[in-house]
Amino acid sequence: MEFHSLNKMYEQSFRENWDRPALSNYQGVTLKYSDVARRIAKLQIAFEQCGLKRGDKVAICSRNQANWGVSFLAAMTYGAVPVPILHEFKPGNIHYLVNHSEAKVLFVDEVIWEGLSAEEMPDLQVIVQINTFKFLYSKTEALAQVREHLNESFGHRYPNNFGPDDLNYYEDSADELAVINYTSGTSGFSKGVMIPYRALYSNVMFSRDAEPHIGKGSEVVAMLPSAHMYGMMFEFLFEMTVGAHVHFLTRVPSPKIIMQAFAEIHPCIIIAVPLIIEKIYKSKLKPILDKNRLFFKIPILDKVLEKKVKTELMASFGCNFEEVILGGAAFNPEVEAFFHKIGFPYTVGYGMTECAPIIAYAHWDKAKLGSCGKAAMNMEIRIDSSDPYNVPGEVQVKGANVFLGYYKNEEATKNSFTDDGWFRTGDMGVLDRDGYLYLRGRSKCMILGPSGQNIYPEELEAVINNLTYVVDSLVIEDDGGLIALIYPDYHQGMIDGLDREALEKRLSDALPEINKEIPNYAKIKKMEFLPEDFERTPKRSIKRYLYQRK
Repeated sequence: MEFHSLNKMYEQSFRENWDRPALSNYQGVTLKYSDVARRIAKLQIAFEQCGLKRGDKVAICSRNQANWGVSFLAAMTYGAVPVPILHEFKPGNIHYLVNHSEAKVLFVDEVIWEGLSAEEMPDLQVIVQINTFKFLYSKTEALAQVREHLNESFGHRYPNNFGPDDLNYYEDSADELAVINYTSGTSGFSKGVMIPYRALYSNVMFSRDAEPHIGKGSEVVAMLPSAHMYGMMFEFLFEMTVGAHVHFLTRVPSPKIIMQAFAEIHPCIIIAVPLIIEKIYKSKLKPILDKNRLFFKIPILDKVLEKKVKTELMASFGCNFEEVILGGAAFNPEVEAFFHKIGFPYTVGYGMTECAPIIAYAHWDKAKLGSCGKAAMNMEIRIDSSDPYNVPGEVQVKGANVFLGYYKNEEATKNSFTDDGWFRTGDMGVLDRDGYLYLRGRSKCMILGPSGQNIYPEELEAVINNLTYVVDSLVIEDDGGLIALIYPDYHQGMIDGLDREALEKRLSDALPEINKEIPNYAKIKKMEFLPEDFERTPKRSIKRYLYQRK
């Protein structure tokens, strides 16, 4: 792959699209490319005057919004390393990630800031309120003065007004660290994925090749968390290189808000997680299908009804999209089969944070039912199996998208690569003779939250296992929610005078306290109790796959 500076791509895009809309808060402010460039220039003056150096870390913790994009690009095009943090993490998790990343600057929502403490993050020089760019905290009075005189400094720097010719962004190199993206929010499991510029550039070039219709003036709705690579790359970073207009859904993206935004904005591409599509299927389509089940068995009427359903579905998504790209989790087979049958333009891709994120993809008209596509541009896939076409093995990948390693975690980095340099995804799959990948299960047990958040059950189990009388637990997905399977210490309960019913009630009563310790999107709806221990491997790990539910 021939590499060109990603930051210089942004510089060129901003110049070419100066007067076009760039970033909007849905039903709120719209920033043109010139507005974004001006805000970036002011922030970079502040970075410089605060002593921020190339390679220093800049943490960003806020809900999706236009200024999230401004802050991210300001850091990256300065030569600093943005560290996006999911705003739904608990304060203790945010403190940990800011400290672990050694961030010097933190951009934060005012609501999130209320739960944080500057004393818990001693390396920070300044904390910036992301909505207004005011300094919420400065380590010294001199740093506070930087913000007080920022407009004056900007005027001195650009006395003849600020224009396209004033842009001169940091020129990056291929293997240079661009972003640290944490896979999780709890200290025991957090891994900071070090993503190089070549991985971001490769993903951008893949996007340009896969979706050539997206360009100047194209409309895109950003509904996935921008702090995660999937949304960050395909709803923001790529779009900013081609002059598209990104609309951030700043509120919780419920199906109602999403459908409303699609109807108003008419996006040219839809990036989603399967759960969103499945909810639309269950609420809008399944009642129609159930009501007309007999008609669907009559060949002529069958085609008429399928066409009608497809037309209504297309309208629900704004009618202007090339395809719906799904990723992050397995697609419900029933829903996928129906969408495939009616010829709805969807495709299922495959990726990971460690590949920034794309690994496999096929355009909807070349996709195969049950597959997640073929190796993406600049990527190779192999199956660690004696018969990769029939016997599932670990999916291993190689190419420009692959990360540098885990930040300050050499052991995890070493364990993630084979001796001959392939990244071990931890997922199981097979290939067909055409190179299409079919996943057969995730040995990494991540669950996708309702709005695209990564939920790591081991983290929730660690909280539950701290309860008295819990021997072990397993958090699984069930009917769109999370439940905890628990094997209690009934023997100890009897010693302490608690019969089975009383012990289970005591544990169930602790559920509200457990949910206070974990993010809202990962709340556990109920507990179920097992009469005997979980089935385990020789290494005493729970055989998780035995307990998963459809």
